[in-house]
Amino acid sequence: MSQNEARYTVRSLIVTALVAVIGTVLALEMSGKISHSENKDHMPVGDFQAIHVTEDNPFRMSPKASELHAVCENGYLAIAADVDPSFRGILVDYKNRGVRCSRPSPTGPAVPPTPEAPDSNG
Repeated sequence: MSQNEARYTVRSLIVTALVAVIGTVLALEMSGKISHSENKDHMPVGDFQAIHVTEDNPFRMSPKASELHAVCENGYLAIAADVDPSFRGILVDYKNRGVRCSRPSPTGPAVPPTPEAPDSNG
């Protein structure tokens, strides 16, 4: 090696990498490429997949149960956490349409009516 060859220290390379990452994040933030949701109520609870099951094509599933369970909420399928059942979200498809947990009547209303409180008269 010649004496005139430039050498870089490990410290200078780490600092350069850190500055590059910070600069990239700042550039993306300033250009609006990083989006921040203001409404925390509409954040995804999880990512789910539907598996098509046929008799001739078996599938393998993990023997461990997930920490979630499903409940029917006003006619739609809701996913809730086992550790905190109040933390639940309605399951929707890729177009944000709710997944029903019961098949509606063809002549009935599109959305099931909410149950009314019983009369106090009788």
